Amino acid sequence: RLPQQKPLLSLTLIHTLCICETRSTDLSKLPISNREIRKMVSDASKKKALQKKAAAAAKRGGKAAAAKAAASSSNGADSLSSGVDALQISDRTCTGILCSHPQSRDIRIESLSVTFHGYDLIVDSMLELNYGRRYGLLGLNGCGKSTLLTAIGLRELPIPDHMDIYHLSHEIEATDMTSLEAVMSCDEERLKLEKEIETLVEQDDGGGERLDTIYERLEAMDASTAEKRAAEILFGLGFDKEMQAKKTKDFSGGWRMRIALARALFIMPTILLLDEPTNHLDLEACVWLEESLKNFDRILVVVSHSQDFLNGVCTNIIHMQSKQLKYYTGNFDQYCQTRSELEENQMKQYRWEQEQISHMKEYIARFGHGSAKLARQAQSKEKTLAKMERGGLTEKVARDSVLVFRFADVGKLPPPVLQFVEVSFGYTPDYLIYKNIDFGVDLDSRVALVGPNGAGKSTLLKLMTGELQPTEGMVRRHNHLKIAQYHQHLAEKLDLEVPALIYMMNEFPGNEEEKMRAAVGRFGLTGKAQVMPMKNLSDGQRSRVIFAWLAYKQPNMLLLDEPTNHLDIETIDSLAEALNEWDGGLVLVSHDFRLINQVAHEIWVCEKQCITKWNGDIMDFKKHLKAKAGLED
Repeated sequence: RLPQQKPLLSLTLIHTLCICETRSTDLSKLPISNREIRKMVSDASKKKALQKKAAAAAKRGGKAAAAKAAASSSNGADSLSSGVDALQISDRTCTGILCSHPQSRDIRIESLSVTFHGYDLIVDSMLELNYGRRYGLLGLNGCGKSTLLTAIGLRELPIPDHMDIYHLSHEIEATDMTSLEAVMSCDEERLKLEKEIETLVEQDDGGGERLDTIYERLEAMDASTAEKRAAEILFGLGFDKEMQAKKTKDFSGGWRMRIALARALFIMPTILLLDEPTNHLDLEACVWLEESLKNFDRILVVVSHSQDFLNGVCTNIIHMQSKQLKYYTGNFDQYCQTRSELEENQMKQYRWEQEQISHMKEYIARFGHGSAKLARQAQSKEKTLAKMERGGLTEKVARDSVLVFRFADVGKLPPPVLQFVEVSFGYTPDYLIYKNIDFGVDLDSRVALVGPNGAGKSTLLKLMTGELQPTEGMVRRHNHLKIAQYHQHLAEKLDLEVPALIYMMNEFPGNEEEKMRAAVGRFGLTGKAQVMPMKNLSDGQRSRVIFAWLAYKQPNMLLLDEPTNHLDIETIDSLAEALNEWDGGLVLVSHDFRLINQVAHEIWVCEKQCITKWNGDIMDFKKHLKAKAGLED
């Protein structure tokens, strides 16, 4: 009866569906019906009409009428807003076609594309994950590694339903459950599997291979062995008996992340996705985790900046480059060798083709209009050239953009620069972390602090900066000593609503914009990355902003507490090179064996209230940790 309203409804419906298609691939999951869409359109029309009434009433001076109309308009707007919220628009767009058999334990997804905030991360590539393989996912910061893991974890890609997924993305919830109970709380999955058994048994084939898999899974979750397995995993990650009985709400975020990791290893899912699992671990726990994951016999995809860890765990490498996924067999070292050989051969082929093309083009230009014989030869070469181009020419090797970090040289200060004299410290008088320690650090020092979590490595750095005062003894600092400290919590202090450039200009007022651009650009943030809100940057890119901030302060001594968290491998190598060229002092706390090996000249072990110099390099220390944990090869 109201034909004039139909085009409006159709147009709005099409527009709504267009938004859905752009933002999310699964329209069936949209919790909105045609009736609700009509209601939203109706509300929008009412809103406009009421606004007109309010304006007219205000013109006539009818304040009461204007207020009434405005209130009704507000109600209509709220209703419309709630309808839009119900669309549940995602910031990712993922498309792909499952080409493997739906009941297979291997996954092959073709025509894979992933977009984040309108920016293409992967375009028309292929995702292949085979059962029993352990994949290391590599790529530069901001290329989309974490976004891909999230898309797999949330099943935004066509993953078969029979494959359970565990994505370690955040720490376990803070509750009254003990850490041991939190790891063992898998009842939900057990009930789901038992229900699936009932369905499979009624099928004609009796459930087949899937039924066997479920029985294996239930056996692994056997209650009689569950507590023992959970306790072993927690112990390997640094939880003693007392800590296993402690409530999760009494742990810090880093320790709750360890509990989540323990739960992932306890559940043993078909697909395990780990994003920087070593970030909250000490060297001892890293060694244990590496040995544990070596025996993972399902599908593992891990993002890690630790080359040593990737060498120990991975059977395959996936490299995200130029919006494509490239696959290599072997661990990280084998990947480096294979990639180098392939790129060398590709460049040889590329140069040969370019020489041939150049020679043919020159011949055609020179003799194309000459004698009949030469003209025929020129035409022949023209056809050969066209055939080469149709067949596809070899592309030039796309090199990863290598960042060059640089810390400004600061000159020398005469020793002693930083000296501890008979220092004791404890957070309570009854519990001393250090007792009567003596040592000195100068501008030519390159020290790595190692030891178990809770031994006081971060506490020692705070004593060096003066953030903490010793209970007994004295810390002497040179009058002209400038110390800059990097720690994991600096990222939490960033104002994520502002761009990196504005943040730097606020921190160092009075400097020109170009100077601040150069300071941030020196650490690999260029173009759009400098001017977009930092909430849209990856964790690794935010870490670079912090390094730019530290470097601009021009310190004499750097104290780095886990600086590699969230950085990619190439960036870590650039950081190591910059530290080696810098003339200041360095004290490093890190779980990255390779970085320690690159920059540290001395290894100091923090343990049992004292600091002991380790005789040997960091790889010798790793062997010692393996022997201590009974994990020798």
